[in-house]
Amino acid sequence: MKVAFAGTPEFAAAALEAILAAGFEVPLVLTQPDRPAGRGMQLQPSPVKQVALAAGIPVHQPDKLRTPEQQAPLAAAGADVLVVAAYGIILPQAVLDLPRHGCLNIHASLLPRWRGAAPIHRAIQAGDAATGITIMQMDAGLDTGPMLMKRTEPIGPDDTTGSLHDRLAWIGAELIVEALEALPRGLVATPQPADGVTYAAKIGKAEAGIDWTRPAAEIERAIRAFNPFPGAVATLHDTPIKLWRARAIDAGGSPGEVLLAEGAGVIVACGEGALCVTELQKPGGKRLAAADFLRGMPIATGARFD
Repeated sequence: MKVAFAGTPEFAAAALEAILAAGFEVPLVLTQPDRPAGRGMQLQPSPVKQVALAAGIPVHQPDKLRTPEQQAPLAAAGADVLVVAAYGIILPQAVLDLPRHGCLNIHASLLPRWRGAAPIHRAIQAGDAATGITIMQMDAGLDTGPMLMKRTEPIGPDDTTGSLHDRLAWIGAELIVEALEALPRGLVATPQPADGVTYAAKIGKAEAGIDWTRPAAEIERAIRAFNPFPGAVATLHDTPIKLWRARAIDAGGSPGEVLLAEGAGVIVACGEGALCVTELQKPGGKRLAAADFLRGMPIATGARFD
């Protein structure tokens, strides 16, 4: 089969590498336009584009896929199927109808739970015990298409979005190859159940601020969910401090009050329980273990986070 591919970040690049390693012909790769990044804000190719260029595959980078002109390279590629993974551009019905086997999406949740843009973040934030990968036949809805394959992955107590993302990326890569190999043999799609639908809204930086009146366990999950992006933020004496690792403990005090600040961690009272923060970062600095952070920025017992 000819397998066209649409994706942008590292999650998608892993799938493209697996498809190429499995020997499928990839006539075209779609990815988002180059974006400015780094200190110099130079235009940078997406991880998917880098993989495609290294493999000598033509790359198409429209900002939308609405017009016949924007869709023309995909139509000319003659692909039997289009694999989509974290592409970030909505596919109109005309694009969904182009390949004879349609479009397959690699989605990082166990659908119908966590449809939408940020399924990994939201699963950790909600305290889910497990998540996974769903290979889905795409339709015009938001992650509503029938399911072809699923694989479950447990969420560990120390998992961050970063660590879980990396595992799910390779599970998705393995599973899409299995789906592509089974597709010509009549792989059967199953409609998503009506029950259990949740939506994973895109993560905004405004969510990063910590509300110390919330239970410690909830704040701990938010810190793990927002690692590595956007990073949970607490403000102390008008200084924003990013909190990267923490654990909920049994202690009490006024929400936001520093109960203890020592090498083992900075303990801050919450609405229920307390949080022992073990990795922090000040503006312009590096992520540091609590002991190293406190040597450069002491925090007094009794101080209060906003």
